[in-house]
Amino acid sequence: MSENKAGGEGARAAAQAILSDVLRKRRPLDAVTDNVLARADLSSRDAGFARAISHETLRRFGQLDALIKTFISKPPAPHRSGPTIEILLAGACELLFLDVAPHAAVDGANRLAAADNKAVHFKPLINATLRRISREGKDVLAGQDAARLNTPDWLWRRWCDVYGEETARAIALAHLAPPPLDLFGRDLSSLRALANAAALPGDAVRVRDAGRVDELPGFADGCWWVQDFAASLPARLLGDVKGATVIDLCAAPGGKTAQLAAAGANVIAVEREPHRVMTLRENLARLKIEAEVVEADLRDFAPNERVPFVLLDAPCAATGTIRRHPDLPWVKSASDIGACADAAAELLDAAAGMVAQSGLLVFAVCSLEPEEGAEQIAHFLRRHPEFARKPLNASEVFGLEELVSADGDLRTLPCHLSAQGGMDGFYATRLRRRP
Repeated sequence: MSENKAGGEGARAAAQAILSDVLRKRRPLDAVTDNVLARADLSSRDAGFARAISHETLRRFGQLDALIKTFISKPPAPHRSGPTIEILLAGACELLFLDVAPHAAVDGANRLAAADNKAVHFKPLINATLRRISREGKDVLAGQDAARLNTPDWLWRRWCDVYGEETARAIALAHLAPPPLDLFGRDLSSLRALANAAALPGDAVRVRDAGRVDELPGFADGCWWVQDFAASLPARLLGDVKGATVIDLCAAPGGKTAQLAAAGANVIAVEREPHRVMTLRENLARLKIEAEVVEADLRDFAPNERVPFVLLDAPCAATGTIRRHPDLPWVKSASDIGACADAAAELLDAAAGMVAQSGLLVFAVCSLEPEEGAEQIAHFLRRHPEFARKPLNASEVFGLEELVSADGDLRTLPCHLSAQGGMDGFYATRLRRRP
């Protein structure tokens, strides 16, 4: 590894490549990051720096974009300037949000520009702009509305309509902090001893600034799994599953399967995508947890008999997970919500056919959008009069009344448990098939 790479040049080049792929080609951040870092010859430290730059730039994209436009009245056209805009965004992020020394951030941006046959012509602009940002940027930030700028119009309007502006603002502010790591399992004692760990309801541990997951104590021994606190709640709505058969649909990466199996259920975990099936199997093997794993599209899956419990965590627009996926507001649009809702309706109909008489069906999505949650269920109940909602009460979610909707559904928001670091946004409902 060259000295320059070790000093951060390689990390900055990787971050710029990640940002270009996400912002220009609207590709998912996680997949792009994995691909870029797999090709890059980086130390663990520089790979972490590349992730920090790219993730925080996207988390603060609205602010950074507005800030740059205060210093450059007419940004250069991308087809002429190559990655100039991405270099500026990342450089400003380093200066203002990652607390990188000004000389290092500016020099690193200049080196990136010099290495690109288009951006090199804009090197004087990059240099002058970042130097001004290093002097004046924090004053500009102080006058910005961070919650509003970092939430694109299409989401802001929706959340104001659904939740009201005060709650929409609280959601947007919750997205600005990197999320902690929530861990569940059979032995969390070594995690509880960490200085940056705290207890959560349900015998879980929350770790802030966790670093690499596979380097935390107990990982190699399969003592625990990663699962956001909100994501752990839908399986709880099934109640006592000990000794019963539970079908877990769209099961990967396996947190809910592990949760149900640990509660004594006989779990049939159904997943369609081969690479996700592999991840599911690997996670269960590490945890030493047994479950029947089925690689199938759930619409084609027919259990030998109907079962008393079915859990469907359906694919969705995932707007409840923006804390973890800060690219989502900038790579998705309102049209994705409708498409996801239509697809989930078909999956929900198929899941309903697997539920025995008097059995329970829990439907969940990590979305904040009503079309994917309450409206989806309203349509389902009109199509399926053989099902009825079984409302939950606060005692089933650790007495957290704010998580229970007026209809008795689960409705978590990123701003819930804010003092402890928030949670993902989830919707879940519990439905009983009539006898």
